Amino acid sequence: MTMRQQHAVSVIVPVFNGERYLAEALESIFGQTRPPAEVIVVDDGSTDRTAEVAGRFPVRCLHQENRGVAAARNAGVQAAAGDLLAFLDHDDLWIADKLERQLATLAAQPELDMVFGHVEQFFCPSLSAEERARYRLPPPMPAYTCPARLVYREAFLRVGPYVTTNQLGEGVDWHARAVDAGLRFEMLEEVVYRRRIHTSNMGITRVNDRSGYARTLKQILDRRRQEQKSP
Repeated sequence: MTMRQQHAVSVIVPVFNGERYLAEALESIFGQTRPPAEVIVVDDGSTDRTAEVAGRFPVRCLHQENRGVAAARNAGVQAAAGDLLAFLDHDDLWIADKLERQLATLAAQPELDMVFGHVEQFFCPSLSAEERARYRLPPPMPAYTCPARLVYREAFLRVGPYVTTNQLGEGVDWHARAVDAGLRFEMLEEVVYRRRIHTSNMGITRVNDRSGYARTLKQILDRRRQEQKSP
């Protein structure tokens, strides 16, 4: 029988120049039916009013030089005090019962290390009709990504921090390492977060730069081949 107990959820919000969307993201966190114990905003060298927006909410705000979202998440994990870790990007939104549903799943299945849910994408109201026509919104789908995950801190640390060498693909790399480490997880059928589609999305602004994903996939394959060769 597992000795795990669910004590507290720490939420980590990495942000770079996010004054436009940060308040909505934080409102979706503090509006949870099962509120977290703490919220840590990691300001990754913003030059706008991000710090001012964060200061309107009861959060811990950490500041660092611009090092990228992976480094910001890692800094948040190091500062977190909770036994459970959750993440939300500054331009996305949680469904109100996200944490409640995931906590209930972990309580019902104590053998799990983490739990995910589905993502629903939506257009930012600021997008023009022409910009919206360039993208096709998929239906809700399973999401093995940071904003959809709730993970035990000790399980996260077993996998290790996010790699900071690639601006794209750090989440893919972490999940692959989690699978290789044998972490046990469940995918909920419900939507747990909404991903905002806007002109500054990393995946959109760098749509032609797939080298980060390619490097990540190569590193994953090389690592697995090396592990298979090891006695």
